[in-house]
Amino acid sequence: MSKKRIYWACQVGGWTALMFYELLVYSLEDGFEWEMFYFAIANIMVCILLTHFYRLVVRERSWVSQPLYRLVPRVILSGLLLGLLMTLMNFPIDMHTLKEVVYSKPFLFFSYWLSWSKSMFMWVLSYTIYHYVESMHDTEIEKILLKTSVKETEAKILRSQLNPHFVFNALNSIRALVSEDPSKAQQSVTQLSNILRNSLLADRRKTVELREELKTVEDYLALEKVRYEDRLMADFHIDPKTLYLQIPPMMLQTLVENAIKHGVQKAVAGGFVQVTSFLENNYVHIHIRNTGTLVKKENDLEKHKEASGFGLENTERRLQLIYGEDSAKFRIFQESEDVVRAEIIVPIQTEGVFRNNTQSTIKSQ
Repeated sequence: MSKKRIYWACQVGGWTALMFYELLVYSLEDGFEWEMFYFAIANIMVCILLTHFYRLVVRERSWVSQPLYRLVPRVILSGLLLGLLMTLMNFPIDMHTLKEVVYSKPFLFFSYWLSWSKSMFMWVLSYTIYHYVESMHDTEIEKILLKTSVKETEAKILRSQLNPHFVFNALNSIRALVSEDPSKAQQSVTQLSNILRNSLLADRRKTVELREELKTVEDYLALEKVRYEDRLMADFHIDPKTLYLQIPPMMLQTLVENAIKHGVQKAVAGGFVQVTSFLENNYVHIHIRNTGTLVKKENDLEKHKEASGFGLENTERRLQLIYGEDSAKFRIFQESEDVVRAEIIVPIQTEGVFRNNTQSTIKSQ
């Protein structure tokens, strides 16, 4: 049943039950009179009219969106005003039919007013509380949806970024290969195309299989190998059990790019990049080791972060957005005198499980 039908059922049913109860009490004391029956019907219609008018005012003026210190006085005054209107309509008739009672009790009018105000206040309070709670619930849902939307937008921006300097350098390398080694140039164009395609698709997917991300990293390293030649050594130690597990797209490529830019590139004799993956305690561990030295001073560290662009901060922020504050971890540290290691630790997720968990999280919110 729709809310509109429930509302009218409560309106008609509630006021009918109240008026006929009072008619029954009156009939048991003074006997049934058709005049009082018709008067009860009139009261039902007037009560429905007045309370429905109150509903329109509440909706039109957006009372339920007001703070409690403003809403409470309005509810109390509304109950008193509606009670007064019903008293003004009923009291003259009671004066005609119950003259002796009215004249013997001079304060009967206020008693009538209090009685009608109590009935009206019960309706007004019930209606207002229901819609106030409903409004608060809708507001919370809107906040959650807005927060989710903002996070999703931020995550899309973060995971779709690709360093433009890399593209520029790759194109220069390919241009040099066109005359020297045309077949190698064609292969490099294909590799760059694969990287660009994965970058464009990254904003549509929260996670990808590790094997797909590794293919992007291999293409990236192959292009960088054209620039650095023997100065760049790449090594992979991948546990086959991790190949079909889910990780954020372009994250591994970003860290490898960071390793070359701030490690291998600065080493006079070049260096290496090593990617390792393994499973431990229901978590996927990914380590990126590279030649390099981390800056230690706080000011230098800030400069290092700015220079790395979206590298390190991107990784940490994306993990928080996808897995929450505590489920996934990222750290980068000096493993030895000239070796830096970055570690990503994420929960084991398959594509189907990740999608179901994400939907369950949103529903639970």
